[in-house]
Amino acid sequence: MTSREIIRRHLDFAAPERIGLNFGGGRANDFISCGLGPSATYTRREWVEGGFRYYDDEWGNRWYAVVGKSRGGEIHTPALKDWAQLKDLRIPDFAAPERFQKAREVFAAAGDRYRLAGLPGFPFAICRYLRKMEIYFQDLVLERRNVDELHERVTTLLEQVIRGYSNTGADGITFCEDWGTQERLLVSPAMWREIFKPLYRRLCRAARESGLHVLMHSCGYNRAILEDLAEVGVNAFQFDQPELYGLEELAGVLQRARVVLWSPVDIQKILPTGNRELIESRAREMVRLFHGPRGGLIVKNYGDLPGIGVQPEWDQWAYEAFLRHQGGVR
Repeated sequence: MTSREIIRRHLDFAAPERIGLNFGGGRANDFISCGLGPSATYTRREWVEGGFRYYDDEWGNRWYAVVGKSRGGEIHTPALKDWAQLKDLRIPDFAAPERFQKAREVFAAAGDRYRLAGLPGFPFAICRYLRKMEIYFQDLVLERRNVDELHERVTTLLEQVIRGYSNTGADGITFCEDWGTQERLLVSPAMWREIFKPLYRRLCRAARESGLHVLMHSCGYNRAILEDLAEVGVNAFQFDQPELYGLEELAGVLQRARVVLWSPVDIQKILPTGNRELIESRAREMVRLFHGPRGGLIVKNYGDLPGIGVQPEWDQWAYEAFLRHQGGVR
C-alpha cells in the first residue's frame, strides 16, 4: 500500500497494513500538508516595543508576545472590542480562488503521500480571539444573538474554504480547536451541544460532500463530547496528551466510534520523563490498543520539543519503537 492509501484506510477504518506515520526531520512521513496561500489584500504588520513583539492577523486582532520567549503569544487588542463593530467586521479573503493555488502546486508534487489541507481556524478558535477569550465566554451567555451572528459569518466563510480545497487535490482537512482543561471542557457539554455542535455538523458535512476527511487537533480532556464529534463526522483526533483519558478507555471509545487517534507518545506525562523504557513501552502499548483489526492509529512527533523539555534522543526512542511495531502488536 502507498502512504496515501495507508492513511485513507485508517480514516475509513478499512484495514491498513500498518500504522500511519507522521514524523518530521527526514523520518517516515505518510503526509504532505499545506495551508492557504498569501492574501492579496493583507500584509502582516509586526513591531517590537518595550520587550514585546506585536503583530496583527487577517481578522484585525493585535497580538503580543515576549521577545525571544514566545512564538504565538496572546491577544492584546481584539478586533471586536465592542459588538457595535460587528456590522463593519472585515472578513478575510480566505476563500479567494488565488489562495488555493499554493495547495494545488504542493499536492500535485506530493507523490503517493496523503494530502492534508490546513484550515485557518474553526468557529470557537476564531471567535474567542475576535472578542478576547474571557469576554467571549461571557458573551456565550449574555450576548447570544450577537454570538450567533458572528458564528454564522465565520462558519459560512469556513464552508467556502473547505469547498475551495476540494479542487486542489486534497484528501482531508485539519484544524486546531482546544476545548479542554486537564479535567473538563471549557464550557458545559450542554452548551457545547447547543451552540457548537450544529456548527461542527455543518463544516463536517461540507467536508464530506467535498470528498474530504476531517482531522481535528484539540488539547485537554474532551471526553464528554468525543461521541458527539464522531457523530458529526470527525475522522481523527490529534491529541498530544492521550494519557489524560487513560489509554484503555480512549482506545475503547475510538474503536467503537471508528475514529483514529493521531498522536505522539504523551507529551505531558511520558516523553518529558526521559525514561527510555517507559517511552518505548508506551509506544508499543499505543499500537496494541489503537491499531485494531480495521486500523485506527497514526503516530507522530511533537513539533516543539524544547518547549516541553524533551531531548531529540527521547523523541527518537519513541519513533524507533513505533517502527518496530508498525505492523501491529498481537
